[in-house]
Amino acid sequence: MQVALFGREITQEFLADFQEMIKVLESRVERFLVYEPFFRCLEGRTHFSREVKTFSTAEEIRTDTRFMISLGGDGTLLDTITLLQDSGIPVLGINTGRLGFLSAVSTEEVRQAANALIEGNYILDPRSLISLSAPEGLFGNVNYALNELTVLKRDNSSMITISAYVDDKFLNTYWADGLIVATPTGSTGYSLSCGGPIISPEAKDFVVTPIATHNLTVRPIVIPDHSTVKLKISGRSQDYLVLLDSRSRALSTSVELIIERADFHINLICIGQRDFFKTIRNKLAWGLDKRN
Repeated sequence: MQVALFGREITQEFLADFQEMIKVLESRVERFLVYEPFFRCLEGRTHFSREVKTFSTAEEIRTDTRFMISLGGDGTLLDTITLLQDSGIPVLGINTGRLGFLSAVSTEEVRQAANALIEGNYILDPRSLISLSAPEGLFGNVNYALNELTVLKRDNSSMITISAYVDDKFLNTYWADGLIVATPTGSTGYSLSCGGPIISPEAKDFVVTPIATHNLTVRPIVIPDHSTVKLKISGRSQDYLVLLDSRSRALSTSVELIIERADFHINLICIGQRDFFKTIRNKLAWGLDKRN
């Protein structure tokens, strides 16, 4: 069995837990594939008793990889999406960061999670993706995101005007700092901080959420994810930013955006019973009320 490891860095506090995870996995794992920059952070600080190879591209993990482990926060897990692409390889997020909606396994649960992985005692949680169909190739061959697509004004420029269409039907013109089109997974991210609703991951929807809209009567709206969303942007500036999760590109206001659901999904690994509502309660501290 071959396992891929992805991360940005590793803290001194997590080293012992990480080494324990590796020790448990080595009872079944024949080879580790470690993201090359992450491996440089591990050199001299951890020990592997199985073969270790490094990787830096999506093609290098496609063959014989059983699953990927992402070590960090939700941002780190989002970075793995650019490597997993449409391979179908499931990913487990171990949260060494702060909030961690996607990276659900805490550092205290690492040994339990490692045992569950080698025993196959987990379930897959398929998550839909949002795709930028046009302009084609703006983000190379990774024209999709797990959380959201965002259009945003540049720097300190004045607000932009965003005309949105759903299946060629006019939705609204937003005078705002930007606009978010988020998946259910992304509904707990940037969209939530801008007043958008929380959507259960199983829902087949997108949420369209304005950022600092000039018209206070405008509110987020939920639409079916089989819809095609078209955005036309104008403003005093000649360009604006397009973001897919944490990746960004500048684009001329003369270019329209076409947004759809991607034709594949990402498999998140869930250890134990999947309970999205429990996660929401815990992460957002909904139960911290003396009346409960």
